Amino acid sequence: MKSHTDLLKSVFGFDSYRPGQGEIVDAVAAGQNVLAIMPTGGGKSLCFQLPAIAQDGVTVVISPLIALMRDQVRALTELGVAAGALTSGNTEDEIEQVFQALESGRLKLLYIAPERLANPGTEMMLRKVNTRLIAVDEAHCVSQWGHDFRPDYLRIGALRASLGVPLAAFTATADQETRDEIVQRLFAGQPPEIFLRGFDRPNINLAFQPKDKPREQLLAFAAARRGQSGIVYCGTRAKTETLAQALREDGHTALFYHAGMDAENRRIAETRFSREDGLIVVATVAFGMGVDKPDIRWVAHADLPKSIESYYQEIGRAGRDGAPADTLTLYGADDIRLRRAQIDEGLAPPDRKAADHGRLNALLGLAEARHCRRSVLLGYFDEVIEACGNCDLCTTPPEVFDGTEVVRKALSAALRTEESFGAGHLIDILRGTLTDKVRQRGHQKLPTFGVGADLGKGAWQAVFRQMMGHDLLRPDASRHGALRMTEAARPILRGEASIDLRRDTITANISQRPEVKSLVAEEDEPLLAALKSKRRELAEALKAPAYVVFPDRTLIEMTTQRPATLDDFSRLAGVGATKLEKYGRVFLDVINGGPVAQMHPARRKLAGRDGGEVFDRLLAAQLDLARGEDGAGKPLSCSASSLAKLAAARPRDMPALNRMLGEAKAERFGARFLDILHDS
Repeated sequence: MKSHTDLLKSVFGFDSYRPGQGEIVDAVAAGQNVLAIMPTGGGKSLCFQLPAIAQDGVTVVISPLIALMRDQVRALTELGVAAGALTSGNTEDEIEQVFQALESGRLKLLYIAPERLANPGTEMMLRKVNTRLIAVDEAHCVSQWGHDFRPDYLRIGALRASLGVPLAAFTATADQETRDEIVQRLFAGQPPEIFLRGFDRPNINLAFQPKDKPREQLLAFAAARRGQSGIVYCGTRAKTETLAQALREDGHTALFYHAGMDAENRRIAETRFSREDGLIVVATVAFGMGVDKPDIRWVAHADLPKSIESYYQEIGRAGRDGAPADTLTLYGADDIRLRRAQIDEGLAPPDRKAADHGRLNALLGLAEARHCRRSVLLGYFDEVIEACGNCDLCTTPPEVFDGTEVVRKALSAALRTEESFGAGHLIDILRGTLTDKVRQRGHQKLPTFGVGADLGKGAWQAVFRQMMGHDLLRPDASRHGALRMTEAARPILRGEASIDLRRDTITANISQRPEVKSLVAEEDEPLLAALKSKRRELAEALKAPAYVVFPDRTLIEMTTQRPATLDDFSRLAGVGATKLEKYGRVFLDVINGGPVAQMHPARRKLAGRDGGEVFDRLLAAQLDLARGEDGAGKPLSCSASSLAKLAAARPRDMPALNRMLGEAKAERFGARFLDILHDS
């Protein structure tokens, strides 16, 4: 049986693992229970697919979305791997094909939705087909208070215990609390080996802007990335429709997507997005979990996400192929009020609501960060990095000022009103605005009344945003969202600590985003476009997403490296044996502007391997000796398949050559062949 590293190249087309993958593959292959937290685009799927291909029996993959399962099955099939899915979207013929493959023992990976576990017959079926491993994708869905909770994920732990097989769980989104919940619910009694492989996605540029004509901000951002696939997330269904229309009027191909659409229109939108280049989907968060499209070049948020976890997962849909990708998040006072209200009006217990307000404060801290945004984001997940150089704050460092006095005024106003009011009323007090509410409560008599008249209402709103971002104030759900001080605020109020604030978000001086970087040099863009056109043609014939043929990253390598032969082509990342055979000559024709030389099938199988060079040297020697050393002998030759066997087997002596070639050919070619084989 081939080793994992051999399969990595021959099936998936990669010469080496991505960081962290090798250890996880080894642990899963050894039958250990595993929980792996890896960044989106870090190669989670390969960590269970590779051991599944290498071992006997079936690996059952529990995945949350039908579209994701179908795409992964298509991609595996294109790699020559026997995989299938049992979903509510299957036709009768598809179901029959999956069961035939299971009964014959051919199927390596079976994808099912968690809801199928509610069927009493599922466990019996999985036992019958020799299930050897359960792999759980998007394992954070087991967290009851998480943003993607799926009740049927709670059945997985019992299934693991009943089948008595190891379980490997994967997610990109899990803080310590969520990790503890995953371990408790999926691995009760048998703690897994935990791999925390970091959250950094260095290829993604991070940027935030306060809202200031937000539609114009989003249209400008999309215009700088014209022709690239992107997602815009919106807080409401209505906004998805109006913004998609605005993008279309600005010359983009754009669709909207939300849970209020009928199932058929949602399916059409998902299918178009997965298959078309340069399409923009404007969506609520109902879209995206499980989107397997690796070449999404940008993600924008028209409204503030719910939490850092949500933000991280949603921007993580960009740049999964490792190529550069951009993000932009817009935020404003209305967003924050909406998110606070959603928390306060939810059904969670008080301690959970307090934690959720803390999470939202952490997101505001990211939005109002004063230094490298990526270091703040990763710090939330307990990961420390130096300045990244690939975020808006590294590109254009913000101006900061000593905000201690301003913050102390705000804290004093909150304390003198017994921490019973929200930011709006406190701002009226600070600015000296005599509203009915101020007059009714006599707050115009407070020492803090009017002490902040030098700042406008918008500036004070920005100050309160930054204070909540530093977790100095939190809304109290039990007091209708009144702001209460945290312990972190007391040293500032007492004059024992100082604090810096950003000036640009207070004065609404929004910095402009730099121009987007092109994926290839300008002179290479026509070739990349031609390669994408050929990929689209092949994908349409398959009725599959374009990346199932090759992702953008492989096309970019073709463009920059311009392989001239199948040997060169085989060395591109993502080109395994099956794809080399199916697509190598097709794309080489595009790259070289015409048909490339035909290659014998036996030689093609050695493309890119050491055996290929050995084959070529054996063939040259055979041609040289076709009539013997003196050129006068009877013509003799070996078949291409015989030369391929020699190149693969590497016999070391004349008796072995006699057995493989026969006496006459061994006598003619043996000495020269053995010299070549010894050299190799």
